[in-house]
Amino acid sequence: MKRTYLGEFEELVLLTVALLDATAYGVSITHEIVEQTGRSVRLNQVHAALHRLEEKGMVSSEMGEATAERGGRRKRLFVVTAYGRQTLQDIHSVRNHLWNLLPDSFKPATSI
Repeated sequence: MKRTYLGEFEELVLLTVALLDATAYGVSITHEIVEQTGRSVRLNQVHAALHRLEEKGMVSSEMGEATAERGGRRKRLFVVTAYGRQTLQDIHSVRNHLWNLLPDSFKPATSI
């Protein structure tokens, strides 16, 4: 398996772009990460991660239409590329494999 290197925050941003599908842009990604994780995230951090992910070929972007809510400004919308999707699946597979190898004492309880 080809190794895929993503930082934890890049992985979080990539997952969020996938979650938001075709509506992902800087502000929506930032809000979704805060809502889903409770983590404090700044817009410039998200933009930096998106730039790195685009350089790695894991997301692509295009300018959307101008909207009244943004005073006529356009949004840069992001989508996950096929390579980004494969990367997420590889990461998920490796993590699941490792979780399955853990002794039972590390696994979450399944009953109350």
